[in-house]
Amino acid sequence: MTDRAFLNVDASLTGRRWVGPPAEEDRLAEAMAQETHLPLALCHTLVKRGVAPDEAAGFLAPQLRELLPDPMTLRDMGPAADRFLRAVRDRQRIAVFADYDVDGGSSAALLITWLRAMGRPATLYIPDRIDEGYGPNVPAMAALGAAHDLILCVDCGTLSHEPVAAAGCDVLILDHHLGGETLPPALAVVNPNRQDESGDLGHLCAASVVFLMLVEANRRLRAEGVQGPDLMAMLDLVALATVADVAPLLGVNRAFVRQGLRVMARRERAGLRALADVARMDQAPTPYALGFLLGPRVNAGGRIGQADLGARLLATEDPAEAAALAERLDMLNTERREIEARVRAEAMAQAEARGLDGPLVWAAGEGWHPGVVGIVAARLKEATNRPAVVIGLDGDEGKGSARSVSGVDLGAAVHRVAAEGLLIKGGGHRMAAGLTVARDRLEPAMARLGELLARQGAGQGGPADLKLDSLLMPSAATPELVEQIEAAGPFGASAPAPRFAFAAQAVSARRIGENHLRLSFGDGTGPKVEAVAFGAFDGPLGPALENAGHRRFHLAGRLELNTWGGRTRVQLRLEDAAEA
Repeated sequence: MTDRAFLNVDASLTGRRWVGPPAEEDRLAEAMAQETHLPLALCHTLVKRGVAPDEAAGFLAPQLRELLPDPMTLRDMGPAADRFLRAVRDRQRIAVFADYDVDGGSSAALLITWLRAMGRPATLYIPDRIDEGYGPNVPAMAALGAAHDLILCVDCGTLSHEPVAAAGCDVLILDHHLGGETLPPALAVVNPNRQDESGDLGHLCAASVVFLMLVEANRRLRAEGVQGPDLMAMLDLVALATVADVAPLLGVNRAFVRQGLRVMARRERAGLRALADVARMDQAPTPYALGFLLGPRVNAGGRIGQADLGARLLATEDPAEAAALAERLDMLNTERREIEARVRAEAMAQAEARGLDGPLVWAAGEGWHPGVVGIVAARLKEATNRPAVVIGLDGDEGKGSARSVSGVDLGAAVHRVAAEGLLIKGGGHRMAAGLTVARDRLEPAMARLGELLARQGAGQGGPADLKLDSLLMPSAATPELVEQIEAAGPFGASAPAPRFAFAAQAVSARRIGENHLRLSFGDGTGPKVEAVAFGAFDGPLGPALENAGHRRFHLAGRLELNTWGGRTRVQLRLEDAAEA
């Protein structure tokens, strides 16, 4: 028998069923509230994270030194740190080959910043997405190897056997993408997702892997009586990469982001300061700002412009260069959004014509820009609650990106289809993957990928249920509560911010801009709460609430603090509603 829907909402305005916390979670949260005297709403969040009452205080004030794993638990870490330090001591020529996304750029900037502090320059190389594609390639590696003694491949390289062999010099790989049965002939491959790793650190992004190698390098320097560069000051880069790469904000990742946000708030890194200014960030950085304001701008160069712009911005110490690069990336990001909107509309129309009820949603189009197919895949995934692939066709081949839903390992499925010969190449991790496919094998490749994803349970549901943490009265939605809940964050992938329901509220709403909604609501017993629903008029939320009249609605969303004109108040980021 199916449990009764929360507040009896079986089909909300957006067609979703509301699901409340299990009875056991309710019981544990109430017990924790009694024992710790913390608000019940916060206790629900802690219980959902698996926190026991005696662990609550430590969880709300995490210490990085307690959560940081020993770098030496990762295979090849010793040889990697030794070879890296030998290059520094012997003043050898060092090159950094990085992926063109935020994680790759942040990883490269970490190494360049560390090396600069040690008085050593490094050559930065970022491949062009269109001309060279993802990861190391033979011509680039051969050219770098001829001019350098050591190449560090970051956020790439784990599957690059031939390019690594072509380097002709020592290569270190610091990556997190799923490894194959054999590793390339590098001196060291430090990757928590190698097949011979335990997987305990598989949630780390590449920048975190780089950071751990620098921790080990500093530890070895310290044993020799040498003070290494300040790694804590570099956590802003680790935080940016962790959020932008949608790594789960659990364990040490949570501590990385939490501490990194504090570092970023000091505005000491020229590139991030300039980027925050062009993005008009007027508040302390948050995971949302990293994921939706800064990350897309850093990515813009790799997507549709010059591939190394983002990494150069993150690594520069020159305020004038930072301002110029940030301005250029901001312009490219605007251009990227326009290209994305066109491809998104065409891809959605094609996917709808093919059918949205299977285990895989996919679309392929002539000349679709490879720099936006990943974003469009993410949008299709969000709209359909199914894994999605979007491919740009050019000549005899298509290059695409794929995004997955929770509980479905997309990277493993793509890797298998590539191993079976239906893809020219493909790989990634659980939630995201990239692939290259021959035009004449497109249909069978997507059919096979769909089969493999169906075995994992993809495509079995309609719109995802809306999961709610607890019911709140408007009078309980205070700035103090929001600040206490934020102490359980930062929130993001695999650690969503708690979602609250407000029952039977009187609503007053008005449209703002083209398709957003501003509203206030209350139950008549206290002050009203402000709310905002972005994109509300893209669906049924906007029209229904704008014309609420005397009808009352159940509302659901996440609480945040909104500071305007020197005043801070609570705001609900509205996600769904149902007529009471």
